[in-house]
Amino acid sequence: RSNKNWLQENTEISVAVFDRVREDCPNFHEKIKPINAELTQPKLAISAEDEEELLTRVNIVFHCAATVRFDEPLKHALQLNAMGTQRLLELAQQMQKLEAFIHISTAYANCVRKCIDEIIYPPPAEPKKLFDLVEWLDESIIQDITPKLLGDWPNTYTYTKALSEYLIQQEKGNLNIAIIRPSIVGASWHEPFPAGKGILRTVIANNEAVADMIPVDVVINLTLAAGWYTAVHRPKNMLVYNCTTGGINPFFWGEMEQYVMSTFKRNPLEQAFRTPNAHLTSNYLINQYWITVSHKAPAILYDLYMRLTGRKPRMMKIINRLHKSMMLLQYFSTQSWDWSSDNMNMLMSQLNTEDKKLYNFDVRQLHWSEYIESYCLGAKKYLLNEDMSGIPAAKQHLRK
Repeated sequence: RSNKNWLQENTEISVAVFDRVREDCPNFHEKIKPINAELTQPKLAISAEDEEELLTRVNIVFHCAATVRFDEPLKHALQLNAMGTQRLLELAQQMQKLEAFIHISTAYANCVRKCIDEIIYPPPAEPKKLFDLVEWLDESIIQDITPKLLGDWPNTYTYTKALSEYLIQQEKGNLNIAIIRPSIVGASWHEPFPAGKGILRTVIANNEAVADMIPVDVVINLTLAAGWYTAVHRPKNMLVYNCTTGGINPFFWGEMEQYVMSTFKRNPLEQAFRTPNAHLTSNYLINQYWITVSHKAPAILYDLYMRLTGRKPRMMKIINRLHKSMMLLQYFSTQSWDWSSDNMNMLMSQLNTEDKKLYNFDVRQLHWSEYIESYCLGAKKYLLNEDMSGIPAAKQHLRK
């Protein structure tokens, strides 16, 4: 497809997140050249014409493409996250003007360790042997042996990200590469703008565990700065940046509960199912009790009411989906990790005063109470499309 056709079909660049860049540069979309590619296919299934343009014109590669689903089948996660990275590396090694290759990993790639330095650790398995294995084994068999292959890794996402890091180290050749490891990526802090219906009321989490959340614009700013530093300074050794907050400006799950509940009680969501409230506990039995009392029982009664009034029941389906998501997250919400951030601090020291403001990733300046309030209000306004002027009516609804 032509660039013009792609821009006409693609509505993503018209969303509110791009309002600021649209204001500063109304024709920014003209700078975008889409390339059709598929990470799971040989040579990324890129056309000869597009490949020629990439090989002769690209200066920096930011490799962000990945599946981030925790429950992704292992074969697909390997094909996208690990084998896809290998294919992109092969393409990058042919790029004539390439100055830097920046790979986005995750701070949890090595979550089997409690203290994580900015280094590449031994992989959970030999990547190429795994690639050969999944090529000839039936998917049902791969599914059966996945728990054994994962070992101590909690899911296929972190497992394949660990493999990808090792693969890059082994096959980078003469490329200038940096790896960015963000923790839990949250809503934006400053750019492009600061970012419950009362259904979810119990979460299994440790109140005293660090909720290592990093605003998305901090990740982007660090990534751009790392691209500059890698291209200009060409470090002798590949640098890894742990993009985290826990060791610099810690924030705890117990605080998260307080700030979220406080915000939604002052600014309730429209047509809320119940008054906002939540219980955070690391005790499995207590959590199961609250799931039964606060989730399942009200959902069953609500769905019964819906049936009696001739409408389609839906609350139990929502509850089950929420529980599935919470189960996938509990590994990360019940424990803490210690990430070193020496390279992140070093990079900050290399920026001049103006660039420190423009590409701000100094999380010491982050005020968590303000950030979480902006996060919640952003969800209300931009995700749920609720007008802030409707807050008085929402409060009245909760009092019924």
